[in-house]
Amino acid sequence: TQALKGYPEFRSERLPSIGLPSVISPAFLSFMKRMWESVSRCREVYRRNRPGVILGMGGFTSMAPVIAGRMMGIPTLIHESNAIPGRANKKASRFVHHVLLGLEGCKKYFPNADTIVTGTPIRSTLGQAIPREEALAAFKLDPARKTILVMGGSQGATGINQLLFKSAPMLANADIQIIHLTGDRDDQLAAANYLRDNIPAYVASFHHRMAEAYSAADLAVSRAGAASISELSAFGIPSILIPYPYATDNHQEENAKIFAEANAALLVKESETGSEIFTRLLLGLLEDDHRRMQMSEAARAVAPLDAAQNVANVMERIAK
Repeated sequence: TQALKGYPEFRSERLPSIGLPSVISPAFLSFMKRMWESVSRCREVYRRNRPGVILGMGGFTSMAPVIAGRMMGIPTLIHESNAIPGRANKKASRFVHHVLLGLEGCKKYFPNADTIVTGTPIRSTLGQAIPREEALAAFKLDPARKTILVMGGSQGATGINQLLFKSAPMLANADIQIIHLTGDRDDQLAAANYLRDNIPAYVASFHHRMAEAYSAADLAVSRAGAASISELSAFGIPSILIPYPYATDNHQEENAKIFAEANAALLVKESETGSEIFTRLLLGLLEDDHRRMQMSEAARAVAPLDAAQNVANVMERIAK
C-alpha cells in the first residue's frame, strides 16, 4: 500500500504470504498454509478481474500471484533487478513464460528460462536531468567546484558515512564540494565534520528531488543496490560503488562487478579499503575528466534505457 500512495486509481489486495523459513523450522508449516491461502485468494481476485498478464517483482509475496496465474492459464512474468536472483525468483522462474532481467549478467542463473533483458524501471517521480548550474543552485553550491554525491541507499549507509568522516581531513584542501545524503542517522555529525574541515557541503538525511542531486554530481559514492545503480546508469554518473557487505547472497558486490567490468564504476570493498586509499581513488577520479567522461558513457550503456517501457511492451505482447 505504501507504493500506491498518491495513486488512488489503483486497487490493492492484501495477501497473507510470509518469507520462506528453513524447511526444518516449525514456521515452515505456517508458511505453506499461508502460501496456499494466498494462492486461493489470488484465484478469487483473478476470477473477478480477469487480468491479461501477471507480473511478479520478486520476494515470496509474488510467488502466490504467479502460481495462481499459471494454474489459471494466465501469461506470467517475473522481474529480477539484481545480478544474483533472490530465492523467490529462482523458484518462481519455473512457473512463468518469461523472466525479465535488470542486468545481462543475471542470465546465467536462469539457464532453463526464457529471459529478456529489460533493465530495471526507475521511479517515475525522479524526473529528467536538469542543467548542472540549476541543480547546484538548489543546494546553494558552487558550479566552479567538482561535486561528489554520497548516498547509502535505503539501508547500510553507516559504513559509507564513517568512511567519509575519516576521509574529510584529507579532502580539506581539495577544490571539491559534497552532497551527502546520510540516511536517517548521521546528518548532524556529517555536517559538523564538513564544517570543521571547511568543505562546502549540503547534508540531509534524504532528498526527494533526486534529479537535482544526480544532475549536480560529477562523481557518486554509493551502495550498489539495484535501484541505486539503475538510477546512476540512467543519469550516466561515474561512481565508486561500495557494496553493502551484508546483502543477501552478496548480490550488491555482483551488481558492482558488472559496472566495474564495464568501466562504469570503481568497486571498493568496505572491509578492504581505508580512508587513505579511498581518498586517493576519489581525488584521482575527480582530477581525470577524460576518464570520468568515459565512465559516464559506460554507465549509460550498462543498463537498457526506458526499462519501464520495455517491461510494459513485453506485458502487452503476451497479454491475453
